[in-house]
Amino acid sequence: MRVNCSSSSACTANSSEGELPVGLEVHGNLELVFTVVSAVMMGLLMFSLGCSVEFRKLWAHIRRPWGIAVGLLCQFGLMPLTAYLLAISFSLKPAQAIAVLVMGCCPGGTISNIFTFWVEGDMDLSITMTTCSTVAALGMMPLCLYLYTLSWNLEQNLTIPYQNIGITLVCLTIPVAFGIYVNYRWPKQSKIILQIGAIVGGVLLLVVAVAGVVLAKGSWNSDITLLTISFIFPLIGHVTGFLLALLTHQSWQRCRTISLETGAQNIQMCVTMLQLSFTAKQLVQMLSFPLAYGLFQLLDGFLIVAVRL
Repeated sequence: MRVNCSSSSACTANSSEGELPVGLEVHGNLELVFTVVSAVMMGLLMFSLGCSVEFRKLWAHIRRPWGIAVGLLCQFGLMPLTAYLLAISFSLKPAQAIAVLVMGCCPGGTISNIFTFWVEGDMDLSITMTTCSTVAALGMMPLCLYLYTLSWNLEQNLTIPYQNIGITLVCLTIPVAFGIYVNYRWPKQSKIILQIGAIVGGVLLLVVAVAGVVLAKGSWNSDITLLTISFIFPLIGHVTGFLLALLTHQSWQRCRTISLETGAQNIQMCVTMLQLSFTAKQLVQMLSFPLAYGLFQLLDGFLIVAVRL
């Protein structure tokens, strides 16, 4: 399989090939406002979720990282393998196959922390797993992409968004650390903050879903195969993550947590990597997948909350 873009060309979304096609145009000012508002809301949300974390339990997960190890195995073992098998099974076009594989190699997203709280999962494990998978992505993303594209004769150099990974870590760890401190010093007040955070989380998910569709509405295409994969991929992640956790004798609470962490990928990181690595013309075939995946993982999360595994 071959992508028609040589590694010597400047394959980014702002390449010399010109402006983005009409299908990828977004409203600049609205996009900036959305980015700033969502970043602030995410920081407040992670601060409030940090108020549910007890340092003693967090340290116990770090000292005996069995749950973390299972989660990382799901994240960088099962998900990339699933992405590769889906790309092969559905005989995807080269650009589409790369988009699916990149999604599978991304670390877990913070959306899993919100759903874990709502299903009364292990918040200490959830936040630890999200942080560890983001750190591990610095090495595991390029390794997984290299291993799975060896047989594809890929001429394109994939650009790992290290800056985006760093920003994600900062936005995750600093608010959570403040939340843990508040929970330690003022446990009663932290419960109130946590309740507010649950509401903020719901609003944030709604804003992200609506704004994501509005800002990139032109990048959607009617490829039913990609939509099918974007529907079943997160479901496979949730189910296999839960089963692996169950097989390794994790508690029911941890099984729920690992399941959510496995299926919920970092959509923004996937989009950033694709934009850094490919031309605007190629992005037309790619961006619909992470957008659809993001919407379906939201629906899956709400479904899991509704049935209360």
